[in-house]
Amino acid sequence: MNQLPLGIGLREGITFDSFHFGNNGEARHTLIHGGQRVIYLWGPPGSGKTHLLQALGHQAATRGETSAYLPLADAAEFSPDYLQGLEQLSLVCIDDIDRIAQQPRWEEALFHLYNRIRAGDTRLALTAGSSPASLPIALPDLRSRLSWGLVLRLTLLDDDGKLAVLQQRARARGMELPTEVGRYLLHRVSRDMTSLSNWLERLDERSLAAQRKLTIPFVRELLLPDEEKPA
Repeated sequence: MNQLPLGIGLREGITFDSFHFGNNGEARHTLIHGGQRVIYLWGPPGSGKTHLLQALGHQAATRGETSAYLPLADAAEFSPDYLQGLEQLSLVCIDDIDRIAQQPRWEEALFHLYNRIRAGDTRLALTAGSSPASLPIALPDLRSRLSWGLVLRLTLLDDDGKLAVLQQRARARGMELPTEVGRYLLHRVSRDMTSLSNWLERLDERSLAAQRKLTIPFVRELLLPDEEKPA
């Protein structure tokens, strides 16, 4: 893994096995089995774009391949010059490319990296919140390049999919999340996966501290405002 100055890299356990694809079957087959040199993933927040890029990086590592993961949400922390030489790696994953739209140096650097990658054997995976045609990229040549590869739209999980993810993550923590408790939680907190995962972490900590199983009464108590909780 080509390391960023900030030490940004792959997070442990963020693999294809820990991702619930739901209705994104085409993305599952394409990403796991490969065959595409350039892939552009787009979708709303919480659709799993970052997870899938991280999973690609872990997959490359298990194959002994070199890779780089660049989160452009943090682009202000490093220079476009970092893109130099990445075409020598087996895989380049660039997250949130919409975050550098309208930034001439970044757009130019990404355009040239794309051309160098296309001239070699490196695989490139990109993510954004919208399709290539909808990106506010100022450089016309870059905007057209982004449409050259396979473009896949990711959709959000439905409630059953979110519940499956929560139960999978609960098992990974050594805890059991009964279906009825998971559904109770889904209907009472913010339904995006980041918030749900944060709540699962809190439930894990509280249940361990109280030595109690996850039940609806227990979860209901934790969801109460502090001033309403029993003494």
